[in-house]
Amino acid sequence: MSASAKTQPSQEFERALDGASKDVASFERRKHTPLESLQHTLHSHPALVPLIVLLASILVFGLMLGSRFFSPFSLTLILQQVAIVGIVGAAQTLVILTAGIDLSVGAIMVLSSVVMGQFTFRYGLPAEISILCGFAVGGLCGLINGILVAIVRLPPFIVTLGMWQIVLASNFLYSANETIRSQDIAANAPILQFFGQSVRVGGAVFTFGVIAMVILVLSFNYVLTQTAWGRHVYAIGDDPDAAELAGVEVKKMLISVYVISGLVCALAGWMLIGRLGSVSPTAGQFTNIESITAVVIGGISLFGGRGSILGMLFGALIVGVFGLGLRLVGTDPQWTYLLIGVLIISAVAVDQWIRKIAS
Repeated sequence: MSASAKTQPSQEFERALDGASKDVASFERRKHTPLESLQHTLHSHPALVPLIVLLASILVFGLMLGSRFFSPFSLTLILQQVAIVGIVGAAQTLVILTAGIDLSVGAIMVLSSVVMGQFTFRYGLPAEISILCGFAVGGLCGLINGILVAIVRLPPFIVTLGMWQIVLASNFLYSANETIRSQDIAANAPILQFFGQSVRVGGAVFTFGVIAMVILVLSFNYVLTQTAWGRHVYAIGDDPDAAELAGVEVKKMLISVYVISGLVCALAGWMLIGRLGSVSPTAGQFTNIESITAVVIGGISLFGGRGSILGMLFGALIVGVFGLGLRLVGTDPQWTYLLIGVLIISAVAVDQWIRKIAS
């Protein structure tokens, strides 16, 4: 057999391989349609949708109301109104990113504030010690939630629903439904009202609670995106079995998430005292629902593993913008609930559509 005959099959193989490579390259270079490109962008930047909605709502109400809405005081008033929800929403975000949910966040917040007040005025402890006791109570509630979810393997919805009832009842039984007045707090334990103090910048008014919310959200955003702990949180929410095979200590991580959530709720309890000026066991009864609303509108997937805590903040601000804007317009308050309901359903629908890109 001649040399040219021997080399002919190899040449044909090389041509076939070259043709296959070109086909693969052609497939890789296939351009996405505009809709697919949008889907990819929203999947990569989950906070983009709530940011667009927030800016659009500010623009609409600004055009409708002019300086009544577009003033430094009005815009910072929105921040003051959503500060508590933003803090509790941060706690809720951590849990939902792990594909869980925490229905007890509002009750833990209120119980922590009651403990801070009662330990100071009933037992005569220094306010600083009482505040630490409030944080201890919040962390303990979170620890119990975490153990029941991670170790006992009960569903997060059931665990936190039961914890919500237990903490709510404990709150009323312990406090005897007693409200500690703002005058007494201001005279004897002003540190309890610390987060209600404010600073003025021109016409804008920033409470220490607002500043704390912004710092907390930015800190958690860094931790979730730039640290191993944050990557593990996302991994657990995406696929806990795969995360465990990859070396993530899923049980310890889940417990840490719920403990941190409880501590953040205790911080919200301290801020609640500053916001109200008093300690009331009946305050913040709907904060758990409001925090879930902020999370959902903020583009964080209820299925876990996807979303940005900045999106949660944008979601809380959207609710605040709609609430203030519609009040200034003079509409029935029920319109606010109606529009927020539409936003919640729309946010879940958009999330399902975006998730198709990852399936």
